Amino acid sequence: MSARGVILVITEQREGKLNRVSYETITAAQKIAAETGWSVEAVVMGAQVSVAAGEIAAKKLEKVYQIHSPALGQYTADGYIAALKPFLAEKLPSLVLFPHTYQVRDFAPKLALALDRPLISDAVSYKYESGKLLFTRQMFQGKFVADVSFSGEPPYFATVQAGSFRADQAENGPAPAPIETVHAIIENSSIRVKPHEMYKEAKQAVDLTQAEIIVSVGRGIKEQKNIEMAAKLAEALGGELAASRPICDAGWLPIERQIGSSGQTVSPKLYLALGISGAIQHLVGMKGSRSVIAVNKDPEAPIFDIADVAVVGNLLEIVPALIEEVKKAKAEA
Repeated sequence: MSARGVILVITEQREGKLNRVSYETITAAQKIAAETGWSVEAVVMGAQVSVAAGEIAAKKLEKVYQIHSPALGQYTADGYIAALKPFLAEKLPSLVLFPHTYQVRDFAPKLALALDRPLISDAVSYKYESGKLLFTRQMFQGKFVADVSFSGEPPYFATVQAGSFRADQAENGPAPAPIETVHAIIENSSIRVKPHEMYKEAKQAVDLTQAEIIVSVGRGIKEQKNIEMAAKLAEALGGELAASRPICDAGWLPIERQIGSSGQTVSPKLYLALGISGAIQHLVGMKGSRSVIAVNKDPEAPIFDIADVAVVGNLLEIVPALIEEVKKAKAEA
């Protein structure tokens, strides 16, 4: 790897608000920096991003760049590449990290191609061994993982899967990082598409990646009518309802509420797994949860291996009692 020693995080904001995966990516960068001795810098892009830049500057960073242009007011791949290509060619960081979002999936491969640099996408972790940086990717819907290394000269590009690192572990700095404004020169003719309404992931009614509490159901729920019980628990806790793949495949809940390798990847503060055995395909979607409570009648269920609280029993008896206790605690608060 090059000794240039800068990790550059390209954050993502919408309407001036940074998404949580951007902070998760900063956490990843800080952890890599702690092992490599490199420094971490960040980029915020848009037409008016001073507030977002100030927010991100509170983190432990060497510098924040706010790349400004009226042409960046609405996202386009052409606009982002026109702004980032000359910027990266000038700065030449060792590593460029992105949150693995739909937006990044759209422009990052084109940016890597424009700079003729390698891109490792959807990384879930990393290793730094003998001066070599490796990123881990899931293969075959999470059944296998592979450690992938870069070739050629930096800057190298990698995207970080949502939930792989914890946003709340992004360290704050002793003082705000300096902010440098970069005025990107983007010709109108270089933007070949006209932005329309922002695409919402899976057109879902709720973005589970932003939920702080999730109640998720699996085969142990037995019947579709019992999902209403889990929904009441989610409501009592102020959380969102989710499910493992078999529940969504059966049509008991819409596909946008599926957690796992073929669904959403989440990292809530609290994840309640009700009747979920814990197949690897599901675990990869919720392993970033801060606290996990699992209820399953099988004491050997794999979900218990990662649970902070394991409850062995019939969820059809436990959940109604839990709902009542939650309501009672809220009434007394």
